[in-house]
Amino acid sequence: MAGIRAIIFDFDGTLFQTEQLAIPSFIKTFEQLKKDGYFIPILPSKQKMLGVIGMTLEKIWKELLPNLSKEAHEKANRYMLENELKGVKNGLGSLYPKVKETLKVLKESGYLLFIASNGLEFYVKNLANTFDIDHLFAQIYTAGEHQTKSKVDLVAKILKDYGIERAVMVGDRSSDIEAGKVNNLPTIGCDFGFADDHELIGADIKIQSFDQLPHAIHQIL
Repeated sequence: MAGIRAIIFDFDGTLFQTEQLAIPSFIKTFEQLKKDGYFIPILPSKQKMLGVIGMTLEKIWKELLPNLSKEAHEKANRYMLENELKGVKNGLGSLYPKVKETLKVLKESGYLLFIASNGLEFYVKNLANTFDIDHLFAQIYTAGEHQTKSKVDLVAKILKDYGIERAVMVGDRSSDIEAGKVNNLPTIGCDFGFADDHELIGADIKIQSFDQLPHAIHQIL
């Protein structure tokens, strides 16, 4: 399959407006841990919670709950997933405007589409299915499924698995830009989410809305 053109997307903060779901889910998770007897001296701020979105789960809990044990972090994983799935059922979270329509245009234009997420497999695939975009992707890759330590490794696996030589990385975090650069891919930074401006330093192109993506890709791929 050498020579195929591919687009690799981050999920949280790129396709999905995660903050609408993640913040209440984090807060509920902290409450559950405290009820279980775990000591959380100071609840993380909203800004700190937003800052960890896109990290692997291991890194998230080390940042937010550094004083708690590995056992507590594993329990936090379970609570967080349960709370997020309940939140989706209750209408929390949504795709960014024009995501589904733009993905359809890109697929119909002959691009092979992938998701590369540091999230849990069930979380990402469940949300992609819930919002009816899963069928638009050749495959959804997650750190939870493939046990990768970084987005760099996850993107490298996609390129290797499919023999891809021409691709672009699309995301809203510095880890997405790094994943593209280390794997010698051009990068497009999504400057419409909740990430700070410094996250996208080094992106080849920045877009302010998702429907600007086809034009940006045409420029660099």
